[in-house]
Amino acid sequence: MTAKYLDIEQWNRKEHFHFFSAMDQPFFGLVAEVECGVALQKCKKEGSSFFLYYLHKCLVAVNAIENLKYRIEEDRVRIYDTIHVSPTVGRADHTFGFSFMPYYDNFEQFAQLALAEMQAVQQKQGLCLSDAANRPDVVHFSALPWVAFTHLSHAGVIKNSGSVPKISVGKLMEKNGRYYLPISIHLHHALADGYHAGQFYERLEATIDGWVNPIIYYLDFFCASR
Repeated sequence: MTAKYLDIEQWNRKEHFHFFSAMDQPFFGLVAEVECGVALQKCKKEGSSFFLYYLHKCLVAVNAIENLKYRIEEDRVRIYDTIHVSPTVGRADHTFGFSFMPYYDNFEQFAQLALAEMQAVQQKQGLCLSDAANRPDVVHFSALPWVAFTHLSHAGVIKNSGSVPKISVGKLMEKNGRYYLPISIHLHHALADGYHAGQFYERLEATIDGWVNPIIYYLDFFCASR
């Protein structure tokens, strides 16, 4: 497949791209609560994995937003047709490994392959670093089911750390009979703005049959990246 690149000179964000690309730390992030009671009940009724369900819906939202499919490669902006996911997978010994899960529109098809990948990583030791998990046409994904976080930062090399978005999901919360997940997203500011982060939450809201808390807890311009 022929690679597609953005014409930066004709881009209405040309100045934004060069401005934020020059920064040592160009990522920004935010956290919002997403109502997920309908999704939770659907998964319980159908016997589906709630984790894989909301992971898939996050991917649906990402693939609906063009700017979240941009990646910086050798000072050019490449446009990918499809974005997959590289989640961390936890193990019984409290370590984790990286994984790669291809995206499919159909949840059942996605979940079947994703479950097999999770089981494979859980049977191994170490980080499971691989070319697939390190692909640029992914989002990095992690779940922290122990913490209802209102702020999140990522470890990593700040300078030249790539442009892959990072999404994290926290502890399921119950408030007055309604269920919520805190969900964070970190984006490279040379490629996307707060508007595009807002689009992500709006798409996720529509996809997961929930509601996004209009109060954003924390706008973060100082998060290192994986």
